Amino acid sequence: MIEIAGLTKLYGTHRAVDDLTFTVEPGVVTGFLGPNGAGKTTTMRLILGLDRPNAGTATIDGKPYRELRDPLRTVGALLDARAAHPNRSARNHLRWIAAANRIPVPRVDEVLDAVGLESVSDRPAGTLSLGMSQRLGIAAALLGDPPVLLFDEPVNGLDPEGIHWVRTLMRSLAAEGRTVFVSSHLLAEMSNTADRLVVIGQGKLIASTTVAEFVSGSGNAVRVRSPQLVTLAEVLGDAGLQADVDGDALTVRGAAIEVIGELAARNSIVLHELSTRSASLEEAYLKLTDDAVDYRAGKP
Repeated sequence: MIEIAGLTKLYGTHRAVDDLTFTVEPGVVTGFLGPNGAGKTTTMRLILGLDRPNAGTATIDGKPYRELRDPLRTVGALLDARAAHPNRSARNHLRWIAAANRIPVPRVDEVLDAVGLESVSDRPAGTLSLGMSQRLGIAAALLGDPPVLLFDEPVNGLDPEGIHWVRTLMRSLAAEGRTVFVSSHLLAEMSNTADRLVVIGQGKLIASTTVAEFVSGSGNAVRVRSPQLVTLAEVLGDAGLQADVDGDALTVRGAAIEVIGELAARNSIVLHELSTRSASLEEAYLKLTDDAVDYRAGKP
């Protein structure tokens, strides 16, 4: 388990992490979301003892990372896919990590095979593609067979098969009872992978909840298609309902599907579609983090 309490990190006057408090539980995949510059990587570095906080604590199973007796056997992490020495082979990169942490040498070949790099294990790390480098980073995280795992953008550079493999890996690790904490900007992938979410913006906690609760908080809508769309919009407006045009349909929020159907029937309006539409993780995320975006581009 990872426990964050009042965690704060300042760079000069800039608060990269601002009084964060949340828990990452074992047995589930917890997604870590936030806009660029929100403080996700800094938070992970603080958890791993790579930076010192100005205030608060980050503990793993009750201890700061620096106090763990066998760090790599307790925590595995991928923060930078290009961290391996470019002139060292993938196998030798893992061998020196294993030797430094008293991990049996045969474990190196086990993880190379697990991530699909056995055939290129003797190539210099600097010649590997970004996707292969991600797999090597994941292999290093798995090397000590740790109960706690942190991954920062693990699917960056992977092809669809690789993304599917990472998703399956994360869920299987959580199913074994491990603590799995994953940051990603691929919201569609997070909706398929994560059970819980921690969302931050400008260094502050925005939400810590299940994926289902996070999405439901944005509310559902009703999609309506009709050859009498203009008349239907007027009827809904007269009833105090807001209907937004969505292509050849209307999206109505804040009303039950039965109410809309009955209004159409009373006014002899033909309907071609009347369906409930749940908000996606992307919609819920964009709505909740809109005020926390630091780097906003102009509209295309």
